[in-house]
Amino acid sequence: MGDTAATAMQELSALIAAIDADADHERWNFSTDLDRAGYREFAMHALHHGLQFWLEADPQRPRWYRWFSPTKKLLGDNPDSIYFGTAIDPTRRYRIRGNLAGACYTSFTVELGTAGGGMSRQLGATLNDDEFDVDPDGSYELIASPDEPASGPRNWLRLDEGAGSVTTRHYFEWRHSANLDPNLVVPLSITPLDDPGPPPVPDDAAVAANIRRVVTFLRSVTVDWGHDPMPPGAIPWVSAEPNVFTNPPPDDGNLGIGYAAADNVYRSARWQLAPDEALEIRGRFPRCRFANIVLFNNHMQTPNYDRRQVSLNRVQTEHGPDGSFRMVLAHEDPGVPNWLDTRGLPHGTMFWRFLLPEEALTPLETRVVKVADL
Repeated sequence: MGDTAATAMQELSALIAAIDADADHERWNFSTDLDRAGYREFAMHALHHGLQFWLEADPQRPRWYRWFSPTKKLLGDNPDSIYFGTAIDPTRRYRIRGNLAGACYTSFTVELGTAGGGMSRQLGATLNDDEFDVDPDGSYELIASPDEPASGPRNWLRLDEGAGSVTTRHYFEWRHSANLDPNLVVPLSITPLDDPGPPPVPDDAAVAANIRRVVTFLRSVTVDWGHDPMPPGAIPWVSAEPNVFTNPPPDDGNLGIGYAAADNVYRSARWQLAPDEALEIRGRFPRCRFANIVLFNNHMQTPNYDRRQVSLNRVQTEHGPDGSFRMVLAHEDPGVPNWLDTRGLPHGTMFWRFLLPEEALTPLETRVVKVADL
């Protein structure tokens, strides 16, 4: 009797125990039991994704899996976006069919380094809906392959050497969260152009390989994460100072950041607020395809957004007569427009997305104030 799968199960069990112990590692700078509990909860979300996405991933017979939901969050989810992903073999050819379904932006990004469950190292080819043909009813068809198809480059998603997966993005700038809409369906399919036939019945070695992909992914976002942190300022749009945003030039590319979006301009900073403090953010949205701010916990997860306002897009934001806005981060409702709810967390991350901006971004100005002074 084979025992390879049993060994893989033991490896998964050992990893979960290692994650539990890792909650006390100094690199996390956790200061409270709430911080450590958040890490353990994040690990369960990552395990959920690993089991859903990687356990039976088959690049010969790919299928789309939804990255995020209101109960599965990791790696910077977005209440206003639907994401799908699939494992692929960069030497093979696939046909992708879909429909925009009313999204204000749709794109496909090839991820490098993800074969076998690894963390994305950088972006490969990207194709957005300005770069492929869309029928009047919103439907489209793409070819994903290593070599340009006979039909030409217009609807071609190049599969780069070293690619292991493809991620899709479907942005909706609505008054309500797209991720909370049970009736929203984004049609999407992927079919191999060279039929591999039916999959074989998984034997002991195949089941072991399936489990080890889950282990690889889960390890990459937990116990292996953060041991070699980037120095402050290494990513221009990530502020090293709490409660203050950097405003770098617009050419700070995202291609070297795993799971980033090539078409987004980002801004990110930590908030750090006492119980009686609030943070004002003043600015102006640029002309662009989509924009929003999202609050994250320590692990790039949005807090529950079904009952709390933890993000604001342009449609949801109240603007002044001159088009500017004032947003307020506070632990409790301050009674002013554009409140972003920290849930009482003394620290976390504020994350902006500006998609395909058509003009320079206005600097984001911030000020820590007493809630009583609002």
